[in-house]
Amino acid sequence: MIAAITVLAVVGMSTSWMVAETTQGNGEAINVAGSLRMQSWRMASLYQRILQDSNPTHRSDLQQAIQRFETDLAADSILSVLPSDETTPLKQVYRQVENGWQQRIKPDLISLLTTNTTTAADAALLDAVPQFVAHINDLVKQIEEATEAKIFVLRVILGVAVIGTILAVILSIYLVNNILVTPLKGLLGLTDQIRQGNLAVRTELGGEDEIGQLGQAFNLMAEDLSKLYQDLEARVEQKTAELTRSNRSLDLLYRSITRLHGIAPDRAVFHNVLKDAEAVLGLGNGTICLKEDNDQQGDVVATTSSDGKSPMCQRANSCAECHDPHAARMDTLPDGRQILRMPLTDAEKRYGMLAVDVPANTTAERWQVQLLEALSRHIGVTIASEQRSEQHRRVSLLEERAVIARELHDSLAQSLAYMKIQVSRLRAAVKNPADATEVTAALEELREGLNSSYQQLRELLSTFRLRMEDDDLGMALAQTTTEFAERGNLPIALDVSLGNLNLTPNEEIHLLQIVREALSNTLKHAHASQAWVSLQRQEGNNSLQLRIEDDGAGIQKTANLHHYGMAIMDERARALHGILQYLPRTGGGTCVQLDFTPKTRIAHAA
Repeated sequence: MIAAITVLAVVGMSTSWMVAETTQGNGEAINVAGSLRMQSWRMASLYQRILQDSNPTHRSDLQQAIQRFETDLAADSILSVLPSDETTPLKQVYRQVENGWQQRIKPDLISLLTTNTTTAADAALLDAVPQFVAHINDLVKQIEEATEAKIFVLRVILGVAVIGTILAVILSIYLVNNILVTPLKGLLGLTDQIRQGNLAVRTELGGEDEIGQLGQAFNLMAEDLSKLYQDLEARVEQKTAELTRSNRSLDLLYRSITRLHGIAPDRAVFHNVLKDAEAVLGLGNGTICLKEDNDQQGDVVATTSSDGKSPMCQRANSCAECHDPHAARMDTLPDGRQILRMPLTDAEKRYGMLAVDVPANTTAERWQVQLLEALSRHIGVTIASEQRSEQHRRVSLLEERAVIARELHDSLAQSLAYMKIQVSRLRAAVKNPADATEVTAALEELREGLNSSYQQLRELLSTFRLRMEDDDLGMALAQTTTEFAERGNLPIALDVSLGNLNLTPNEEIHLLQIVREALSNTLKHAHASQAWVSLQRQEGNNSLQLRIEDDGAGIQKTANLHHYGMAIMDERARALHGILQYLPRTGGGTCVQLDFTPKTRIAHAA
């Protein structure tokens, strides 16, 4: 039907185009033919004027009118509408006009132009013009009738095409309703029944066309849905079992991670992890044996075997054979059992082996192997993390001992060396009774040295307690300033702004000791009424500036009283690779200023 409609449309448009093409130019032909009547009457008027006064202007106008008439009579627009058949009325009328012009009208007009005399024949020309014009009227009428005939044919063709198209559309609607809509409505009703759960419905549509193929496809789909529905319950149960197993596996990993990373893992922790894994996996007994590459003998830290013996140890002749990284993952025992082995490793090294006893006639499934691999990785990471933590604790302990040794060397060791010299001096003075003054001076210096050493010992003990009790430098500085403020009844203002910089323990110890030494000097020698402690991060870089200020007597007057403490502070500043300056404070007093750049990185946000 679409093809029929298309053919009607193409035929109608093609025919209409052809008719329109033949009609093209008819309007111009009618206009030109109609102008011939006016030109005829004009030539008659000029002819009559020439007969009356023989004006040369009239003769020239007549000559031009004759040429124009002859040109318009043979115009292409008129010739294009003339049929080729000489018997047609339009062609015959045109021949009458042409003959009348060539044989009667034109010769008389030319004769008048070439002679100056007037004859009776010239006067008779005026009587022939009305008849000539009547022939021209017939020509115009014939052209109009021919044009109207073509338009009528065009109307007929278009009417036939419209009627044919309407009939084809009506027939198409009827066929579409019977062939497509009704069967599709039936299929839609059957699909609604399938949606309600009736999978036994079938359609009776058949045939080789698309609707028949659709009906066959519907029946096949209904059969497949019936089979799938019958199998759905079993698959749902299978998926439910898989999800339950996955949840149990995730729960096992969660509980294992909680056990392994909560506290330092021991044999009890490893044993509980194996018991949980055994309950989830449904396999045999498990064993965790630790052995690093340099160890000759492995250490079975946990096993769930009832007799306490690892299945892995029963099979292997030696620990090296069992922990061989190139050995097969699955080993078969003589009684049909299998040993599934998983290495305990992290990114750096191998720490041991996790082995599970697989009963005879049982095969470890893929999910069980994957779960054991994940569990072994977690155990390996836990062991590695614990070893690294232990190593860090050892390094921290050694660093703390090194700090204590250096502090003792810089303070008590030097004081004791000084007192040793004084004891030698005292021994020499005692042998000579005449040197009583020397003995008294040596004893006095020993007393001052002991007091100084005792004070330094108290300072060191206070500093170490501050570092061990609190890891925050700002809190340690606050406790220090509070201690010295109470000791000397001296107000001390504290301002600490480190930003996100972290300091090493050595840097914090040096800073704390410099602050304590400077405040001690302030209490002993400055006679100040106010002190200030400021630790600030400098703008634009990661350097720090420490300032201890007071409004006391000033550095120039008191420097000779505490030069030993100043030397200690200078040594600490050099240890920090910083610059320590003793400056007079604006408004009176002393300013101890330390500028240095910490070695630590900017701390990352947690």
